[in-house]
Amino acid sequence: MRLIALIAALLALSACTTIPEQIQGTFADISPARVEPSVFGSEVRWGGVIVGSSAKDSQSCLEILSHDLDKYLRPKLDDSTAGRFLACQPGFLDPMVFTAGREITVTGKIQKIEVQKVEEFDYRYPVLAVDDLVLWQKRQVVLRYTGYADPFFDPFYSPWYGRRAYWGGGWGAWGGWGPYPYYQTGFIKPQVLLPGPAIIEKN
Repeated sequence: MRLIALIAALLALSACTTIPEQIQGTFADISPARVEPSVFGSEVRWGGVIVGSSAKDSQSCLEILSHDLDKYLRPKLDDSTAGRFLACQPGFLDPMVFTAGREITVTGKIQKIEVQKVEEFDYRYPVLAVDDLVLWQKRQVVLRYTGYADPFFDPFYSPWYGRRAYWGGGWGAWGGWGPYPYYQTGFIKPQVLLPGPAIIEKN
């Protein structure tokens, strides 16, 4: 029953990962690292991880460390990045919601390049005027069980390892004799689930 419940939970959560309609479409193939004045006004779709946020002059800006997007248009969490950018829109984006470390995908027009300090370094931030944004739900880690079970298997024998199943009489691994499958391998391993968007905003 526990295995069935776990499978149901996996299916329910994986079904939540779809491509939000608001960020679908065709956009210019320009990365934050390749922004020059000649591409100002281009429509792009960028994503990454929020580094920080600020609010002034009736608008909010998110500082985002860019990452490539996966097939669901969600940022890939790896070590590669095309640099940082600022995503700005009118109104207030609550910093208690748009917190550092959250994954986000935005679409909009490249407005300008703004120079700000990153520690002692003058960093050139591409500034994006946001049309749409998707703040993704936090990734969830579950334990997935892999292996075979038989009617005589005790799931509490070991929380991490079981025994491989095979047929035939003989002396079992736990001291029993009989023509039923013994359990010799099987393990539980973490699996990262990617729930869908938490917040979708459109200007």
